[in-house]
Amino acid sequence: MAEGLALRDLTGDAAAAPVALLGMSKASLEAYFASLGEKPFRAVQVMKWLHHRDADDFATMTDLSRALRARLEAEATLAMPEVVKDHQSQDGTRKWLFALADGQRIETVFIPEKDRGTLCISSQVGCALDCSFCATGKQGFNRNLTAAEIVSQVRLARRALQDTDFGRPKAITNVVLMGMGEPLLNFEPVLEAISVLLDDLGYGISKRRLTLSTAGVVPAIRALAGRTDVALAISLHAPTDELRDQLVPINRRYPIAELLDACEAYLEKLGEWRSITVEYTLLAGVNDRPEDAEALITCLARLRERVKLNLIPFNPFPGSGYARPDARDVRRFQERMMAANYATMVRTTRGDDIDAACGQLAGAFDDRTKRRTRYLARLRDHGEIIHGQSGR
Repeated sequence: MAEGLALRDLTGDAAAAPVALLGMSKASLEAYFASLGEKPFRAVQVMKWLHHRDADDFATMTDLSRALRARLEAEATLAMPEVVKDHQSQDGTRKWLFALADGQRIETVFIPEKDRGTLCISSQVGCALDCSFCATGKQGFNRNLTAAEIVSQVRLARRALQDTDFGRPKAITNVVLMGMGEPLLNFEPVLEAISVLLDDLGYGISKRRLTLSTAGVVPAIRALAGRTDVALAISLHAPTDELRDQLVPINRRYPIAELLDACEAYLEKLGEWRSITVEYTLLAGVNDRPEDAEALITCLARLRERVKLNLIPFNPFPGSGYARPDARDVRRFQERMMAANYATMVRTTRGDDIDAACGQLAGAFDDRTKRRTRYLARLRDHGEIIHGQSGR
C-alpha cells in the first residue's frame, strides 16, 4: 500500500467517505483497485482519463467495464473545488479563489513569463505558522488540504488557461508549493500530490520545476530526503536566530544551524549538480541593512556553492507593521551578496494589484486559532482600514 493512504480509503465500506481519485498516485490507485479485485493496469487507465483527458464523469471512461464504472460512481469521487473568483492583474498574473466542499476558501496564483508559466499552489487552509510579515499567517489556520484538493488546483488552473494567450499545452511549466500554508506540516498529502504532479501519467512536471518551500520544519526536511528529490526552497528571511525568532517563529524550535544541517542532508540526496533556493524577504530597516548582508554572508558560508539566493522586496498588506525597502537598498544588498559569490536574484513583484504577490495570499476561512480575530482587532485599535483583502 502506498504510504500515507489510509486503509479506510481502500475498503469500499459504504460508511467511509468517497475515495478522492484525483489526489491518488499510481501506487495508491493500484492498491485501491487491488482492494476491488481489479488488475493494476486500471490505475493507468484512470490516471489517463483524469489527468490527460480531463474526465469529470466515470461514465466517459469507456475502457472500464460497466460494473467497475458503476462501483466507482457509488464509492469514489472526482469532485473539485469551485472557482469563486478569477482575478487578472495588469501584468498578466491570474489569481483564483477556490471554494472547498466544506465552504473554506483558498487561493492559487499563475505567473506568466516569457519562457515559463509558474503556478503557485496552496497546501493548507490558512497557515499554522505565524510569520510576522505574511498576510496568510495573519488569517490563522483551519485545516490541511487533501491531496485531491492540492492536485485540483493544477487541474483547474490548466483548464482556465486554455482560453488565454498562455493556453499552450505547456502553459504551466513550473509548480511551486508557495501558496497558503506550510507544506511540510501536511506531509503525506503533499507528497501524494507531488507524486501525481511528477508522474507522466499525471502532469509530467520535471522534478527540477516542482519546488517545495518550507519555513524550516527540520524533521520533515530530513524525512523528505528519503521520499522525493524535488527542488527545495527555504524561507530564511533573517541571518541570525535573534531576528529570525521574531520574523519566523518556528525558528525558536528549529534554529538556523539545525535548519542548515537539514539542508545539507537534503543536498546530499539531490547530488552535486543540484542546489537549494534561500528566500529572503527584505523588510525596510529590519533585515536589509549592510550589516544584515554581512551576517547573511557568514550564515550561509557553508552552503555558498549550492545556494541560490532569492531576494523578495516586501509586499505590503494592512497592519503588517513593515515597509518595502527603497530600490537602491535592494540593489545594494544584492550587489554585496553577489560580490561574496552568492548567486543572487531579486524577485520581480507580480500581481500586487490583485493581492497575488508573495506573502499577500489570504483566502477566506474559519480560523480555528483566533489569530485573525486578534489581527482585525489590532487594525481597529490603530484605526487602519482593511482594504484589498482577497476573497472578500
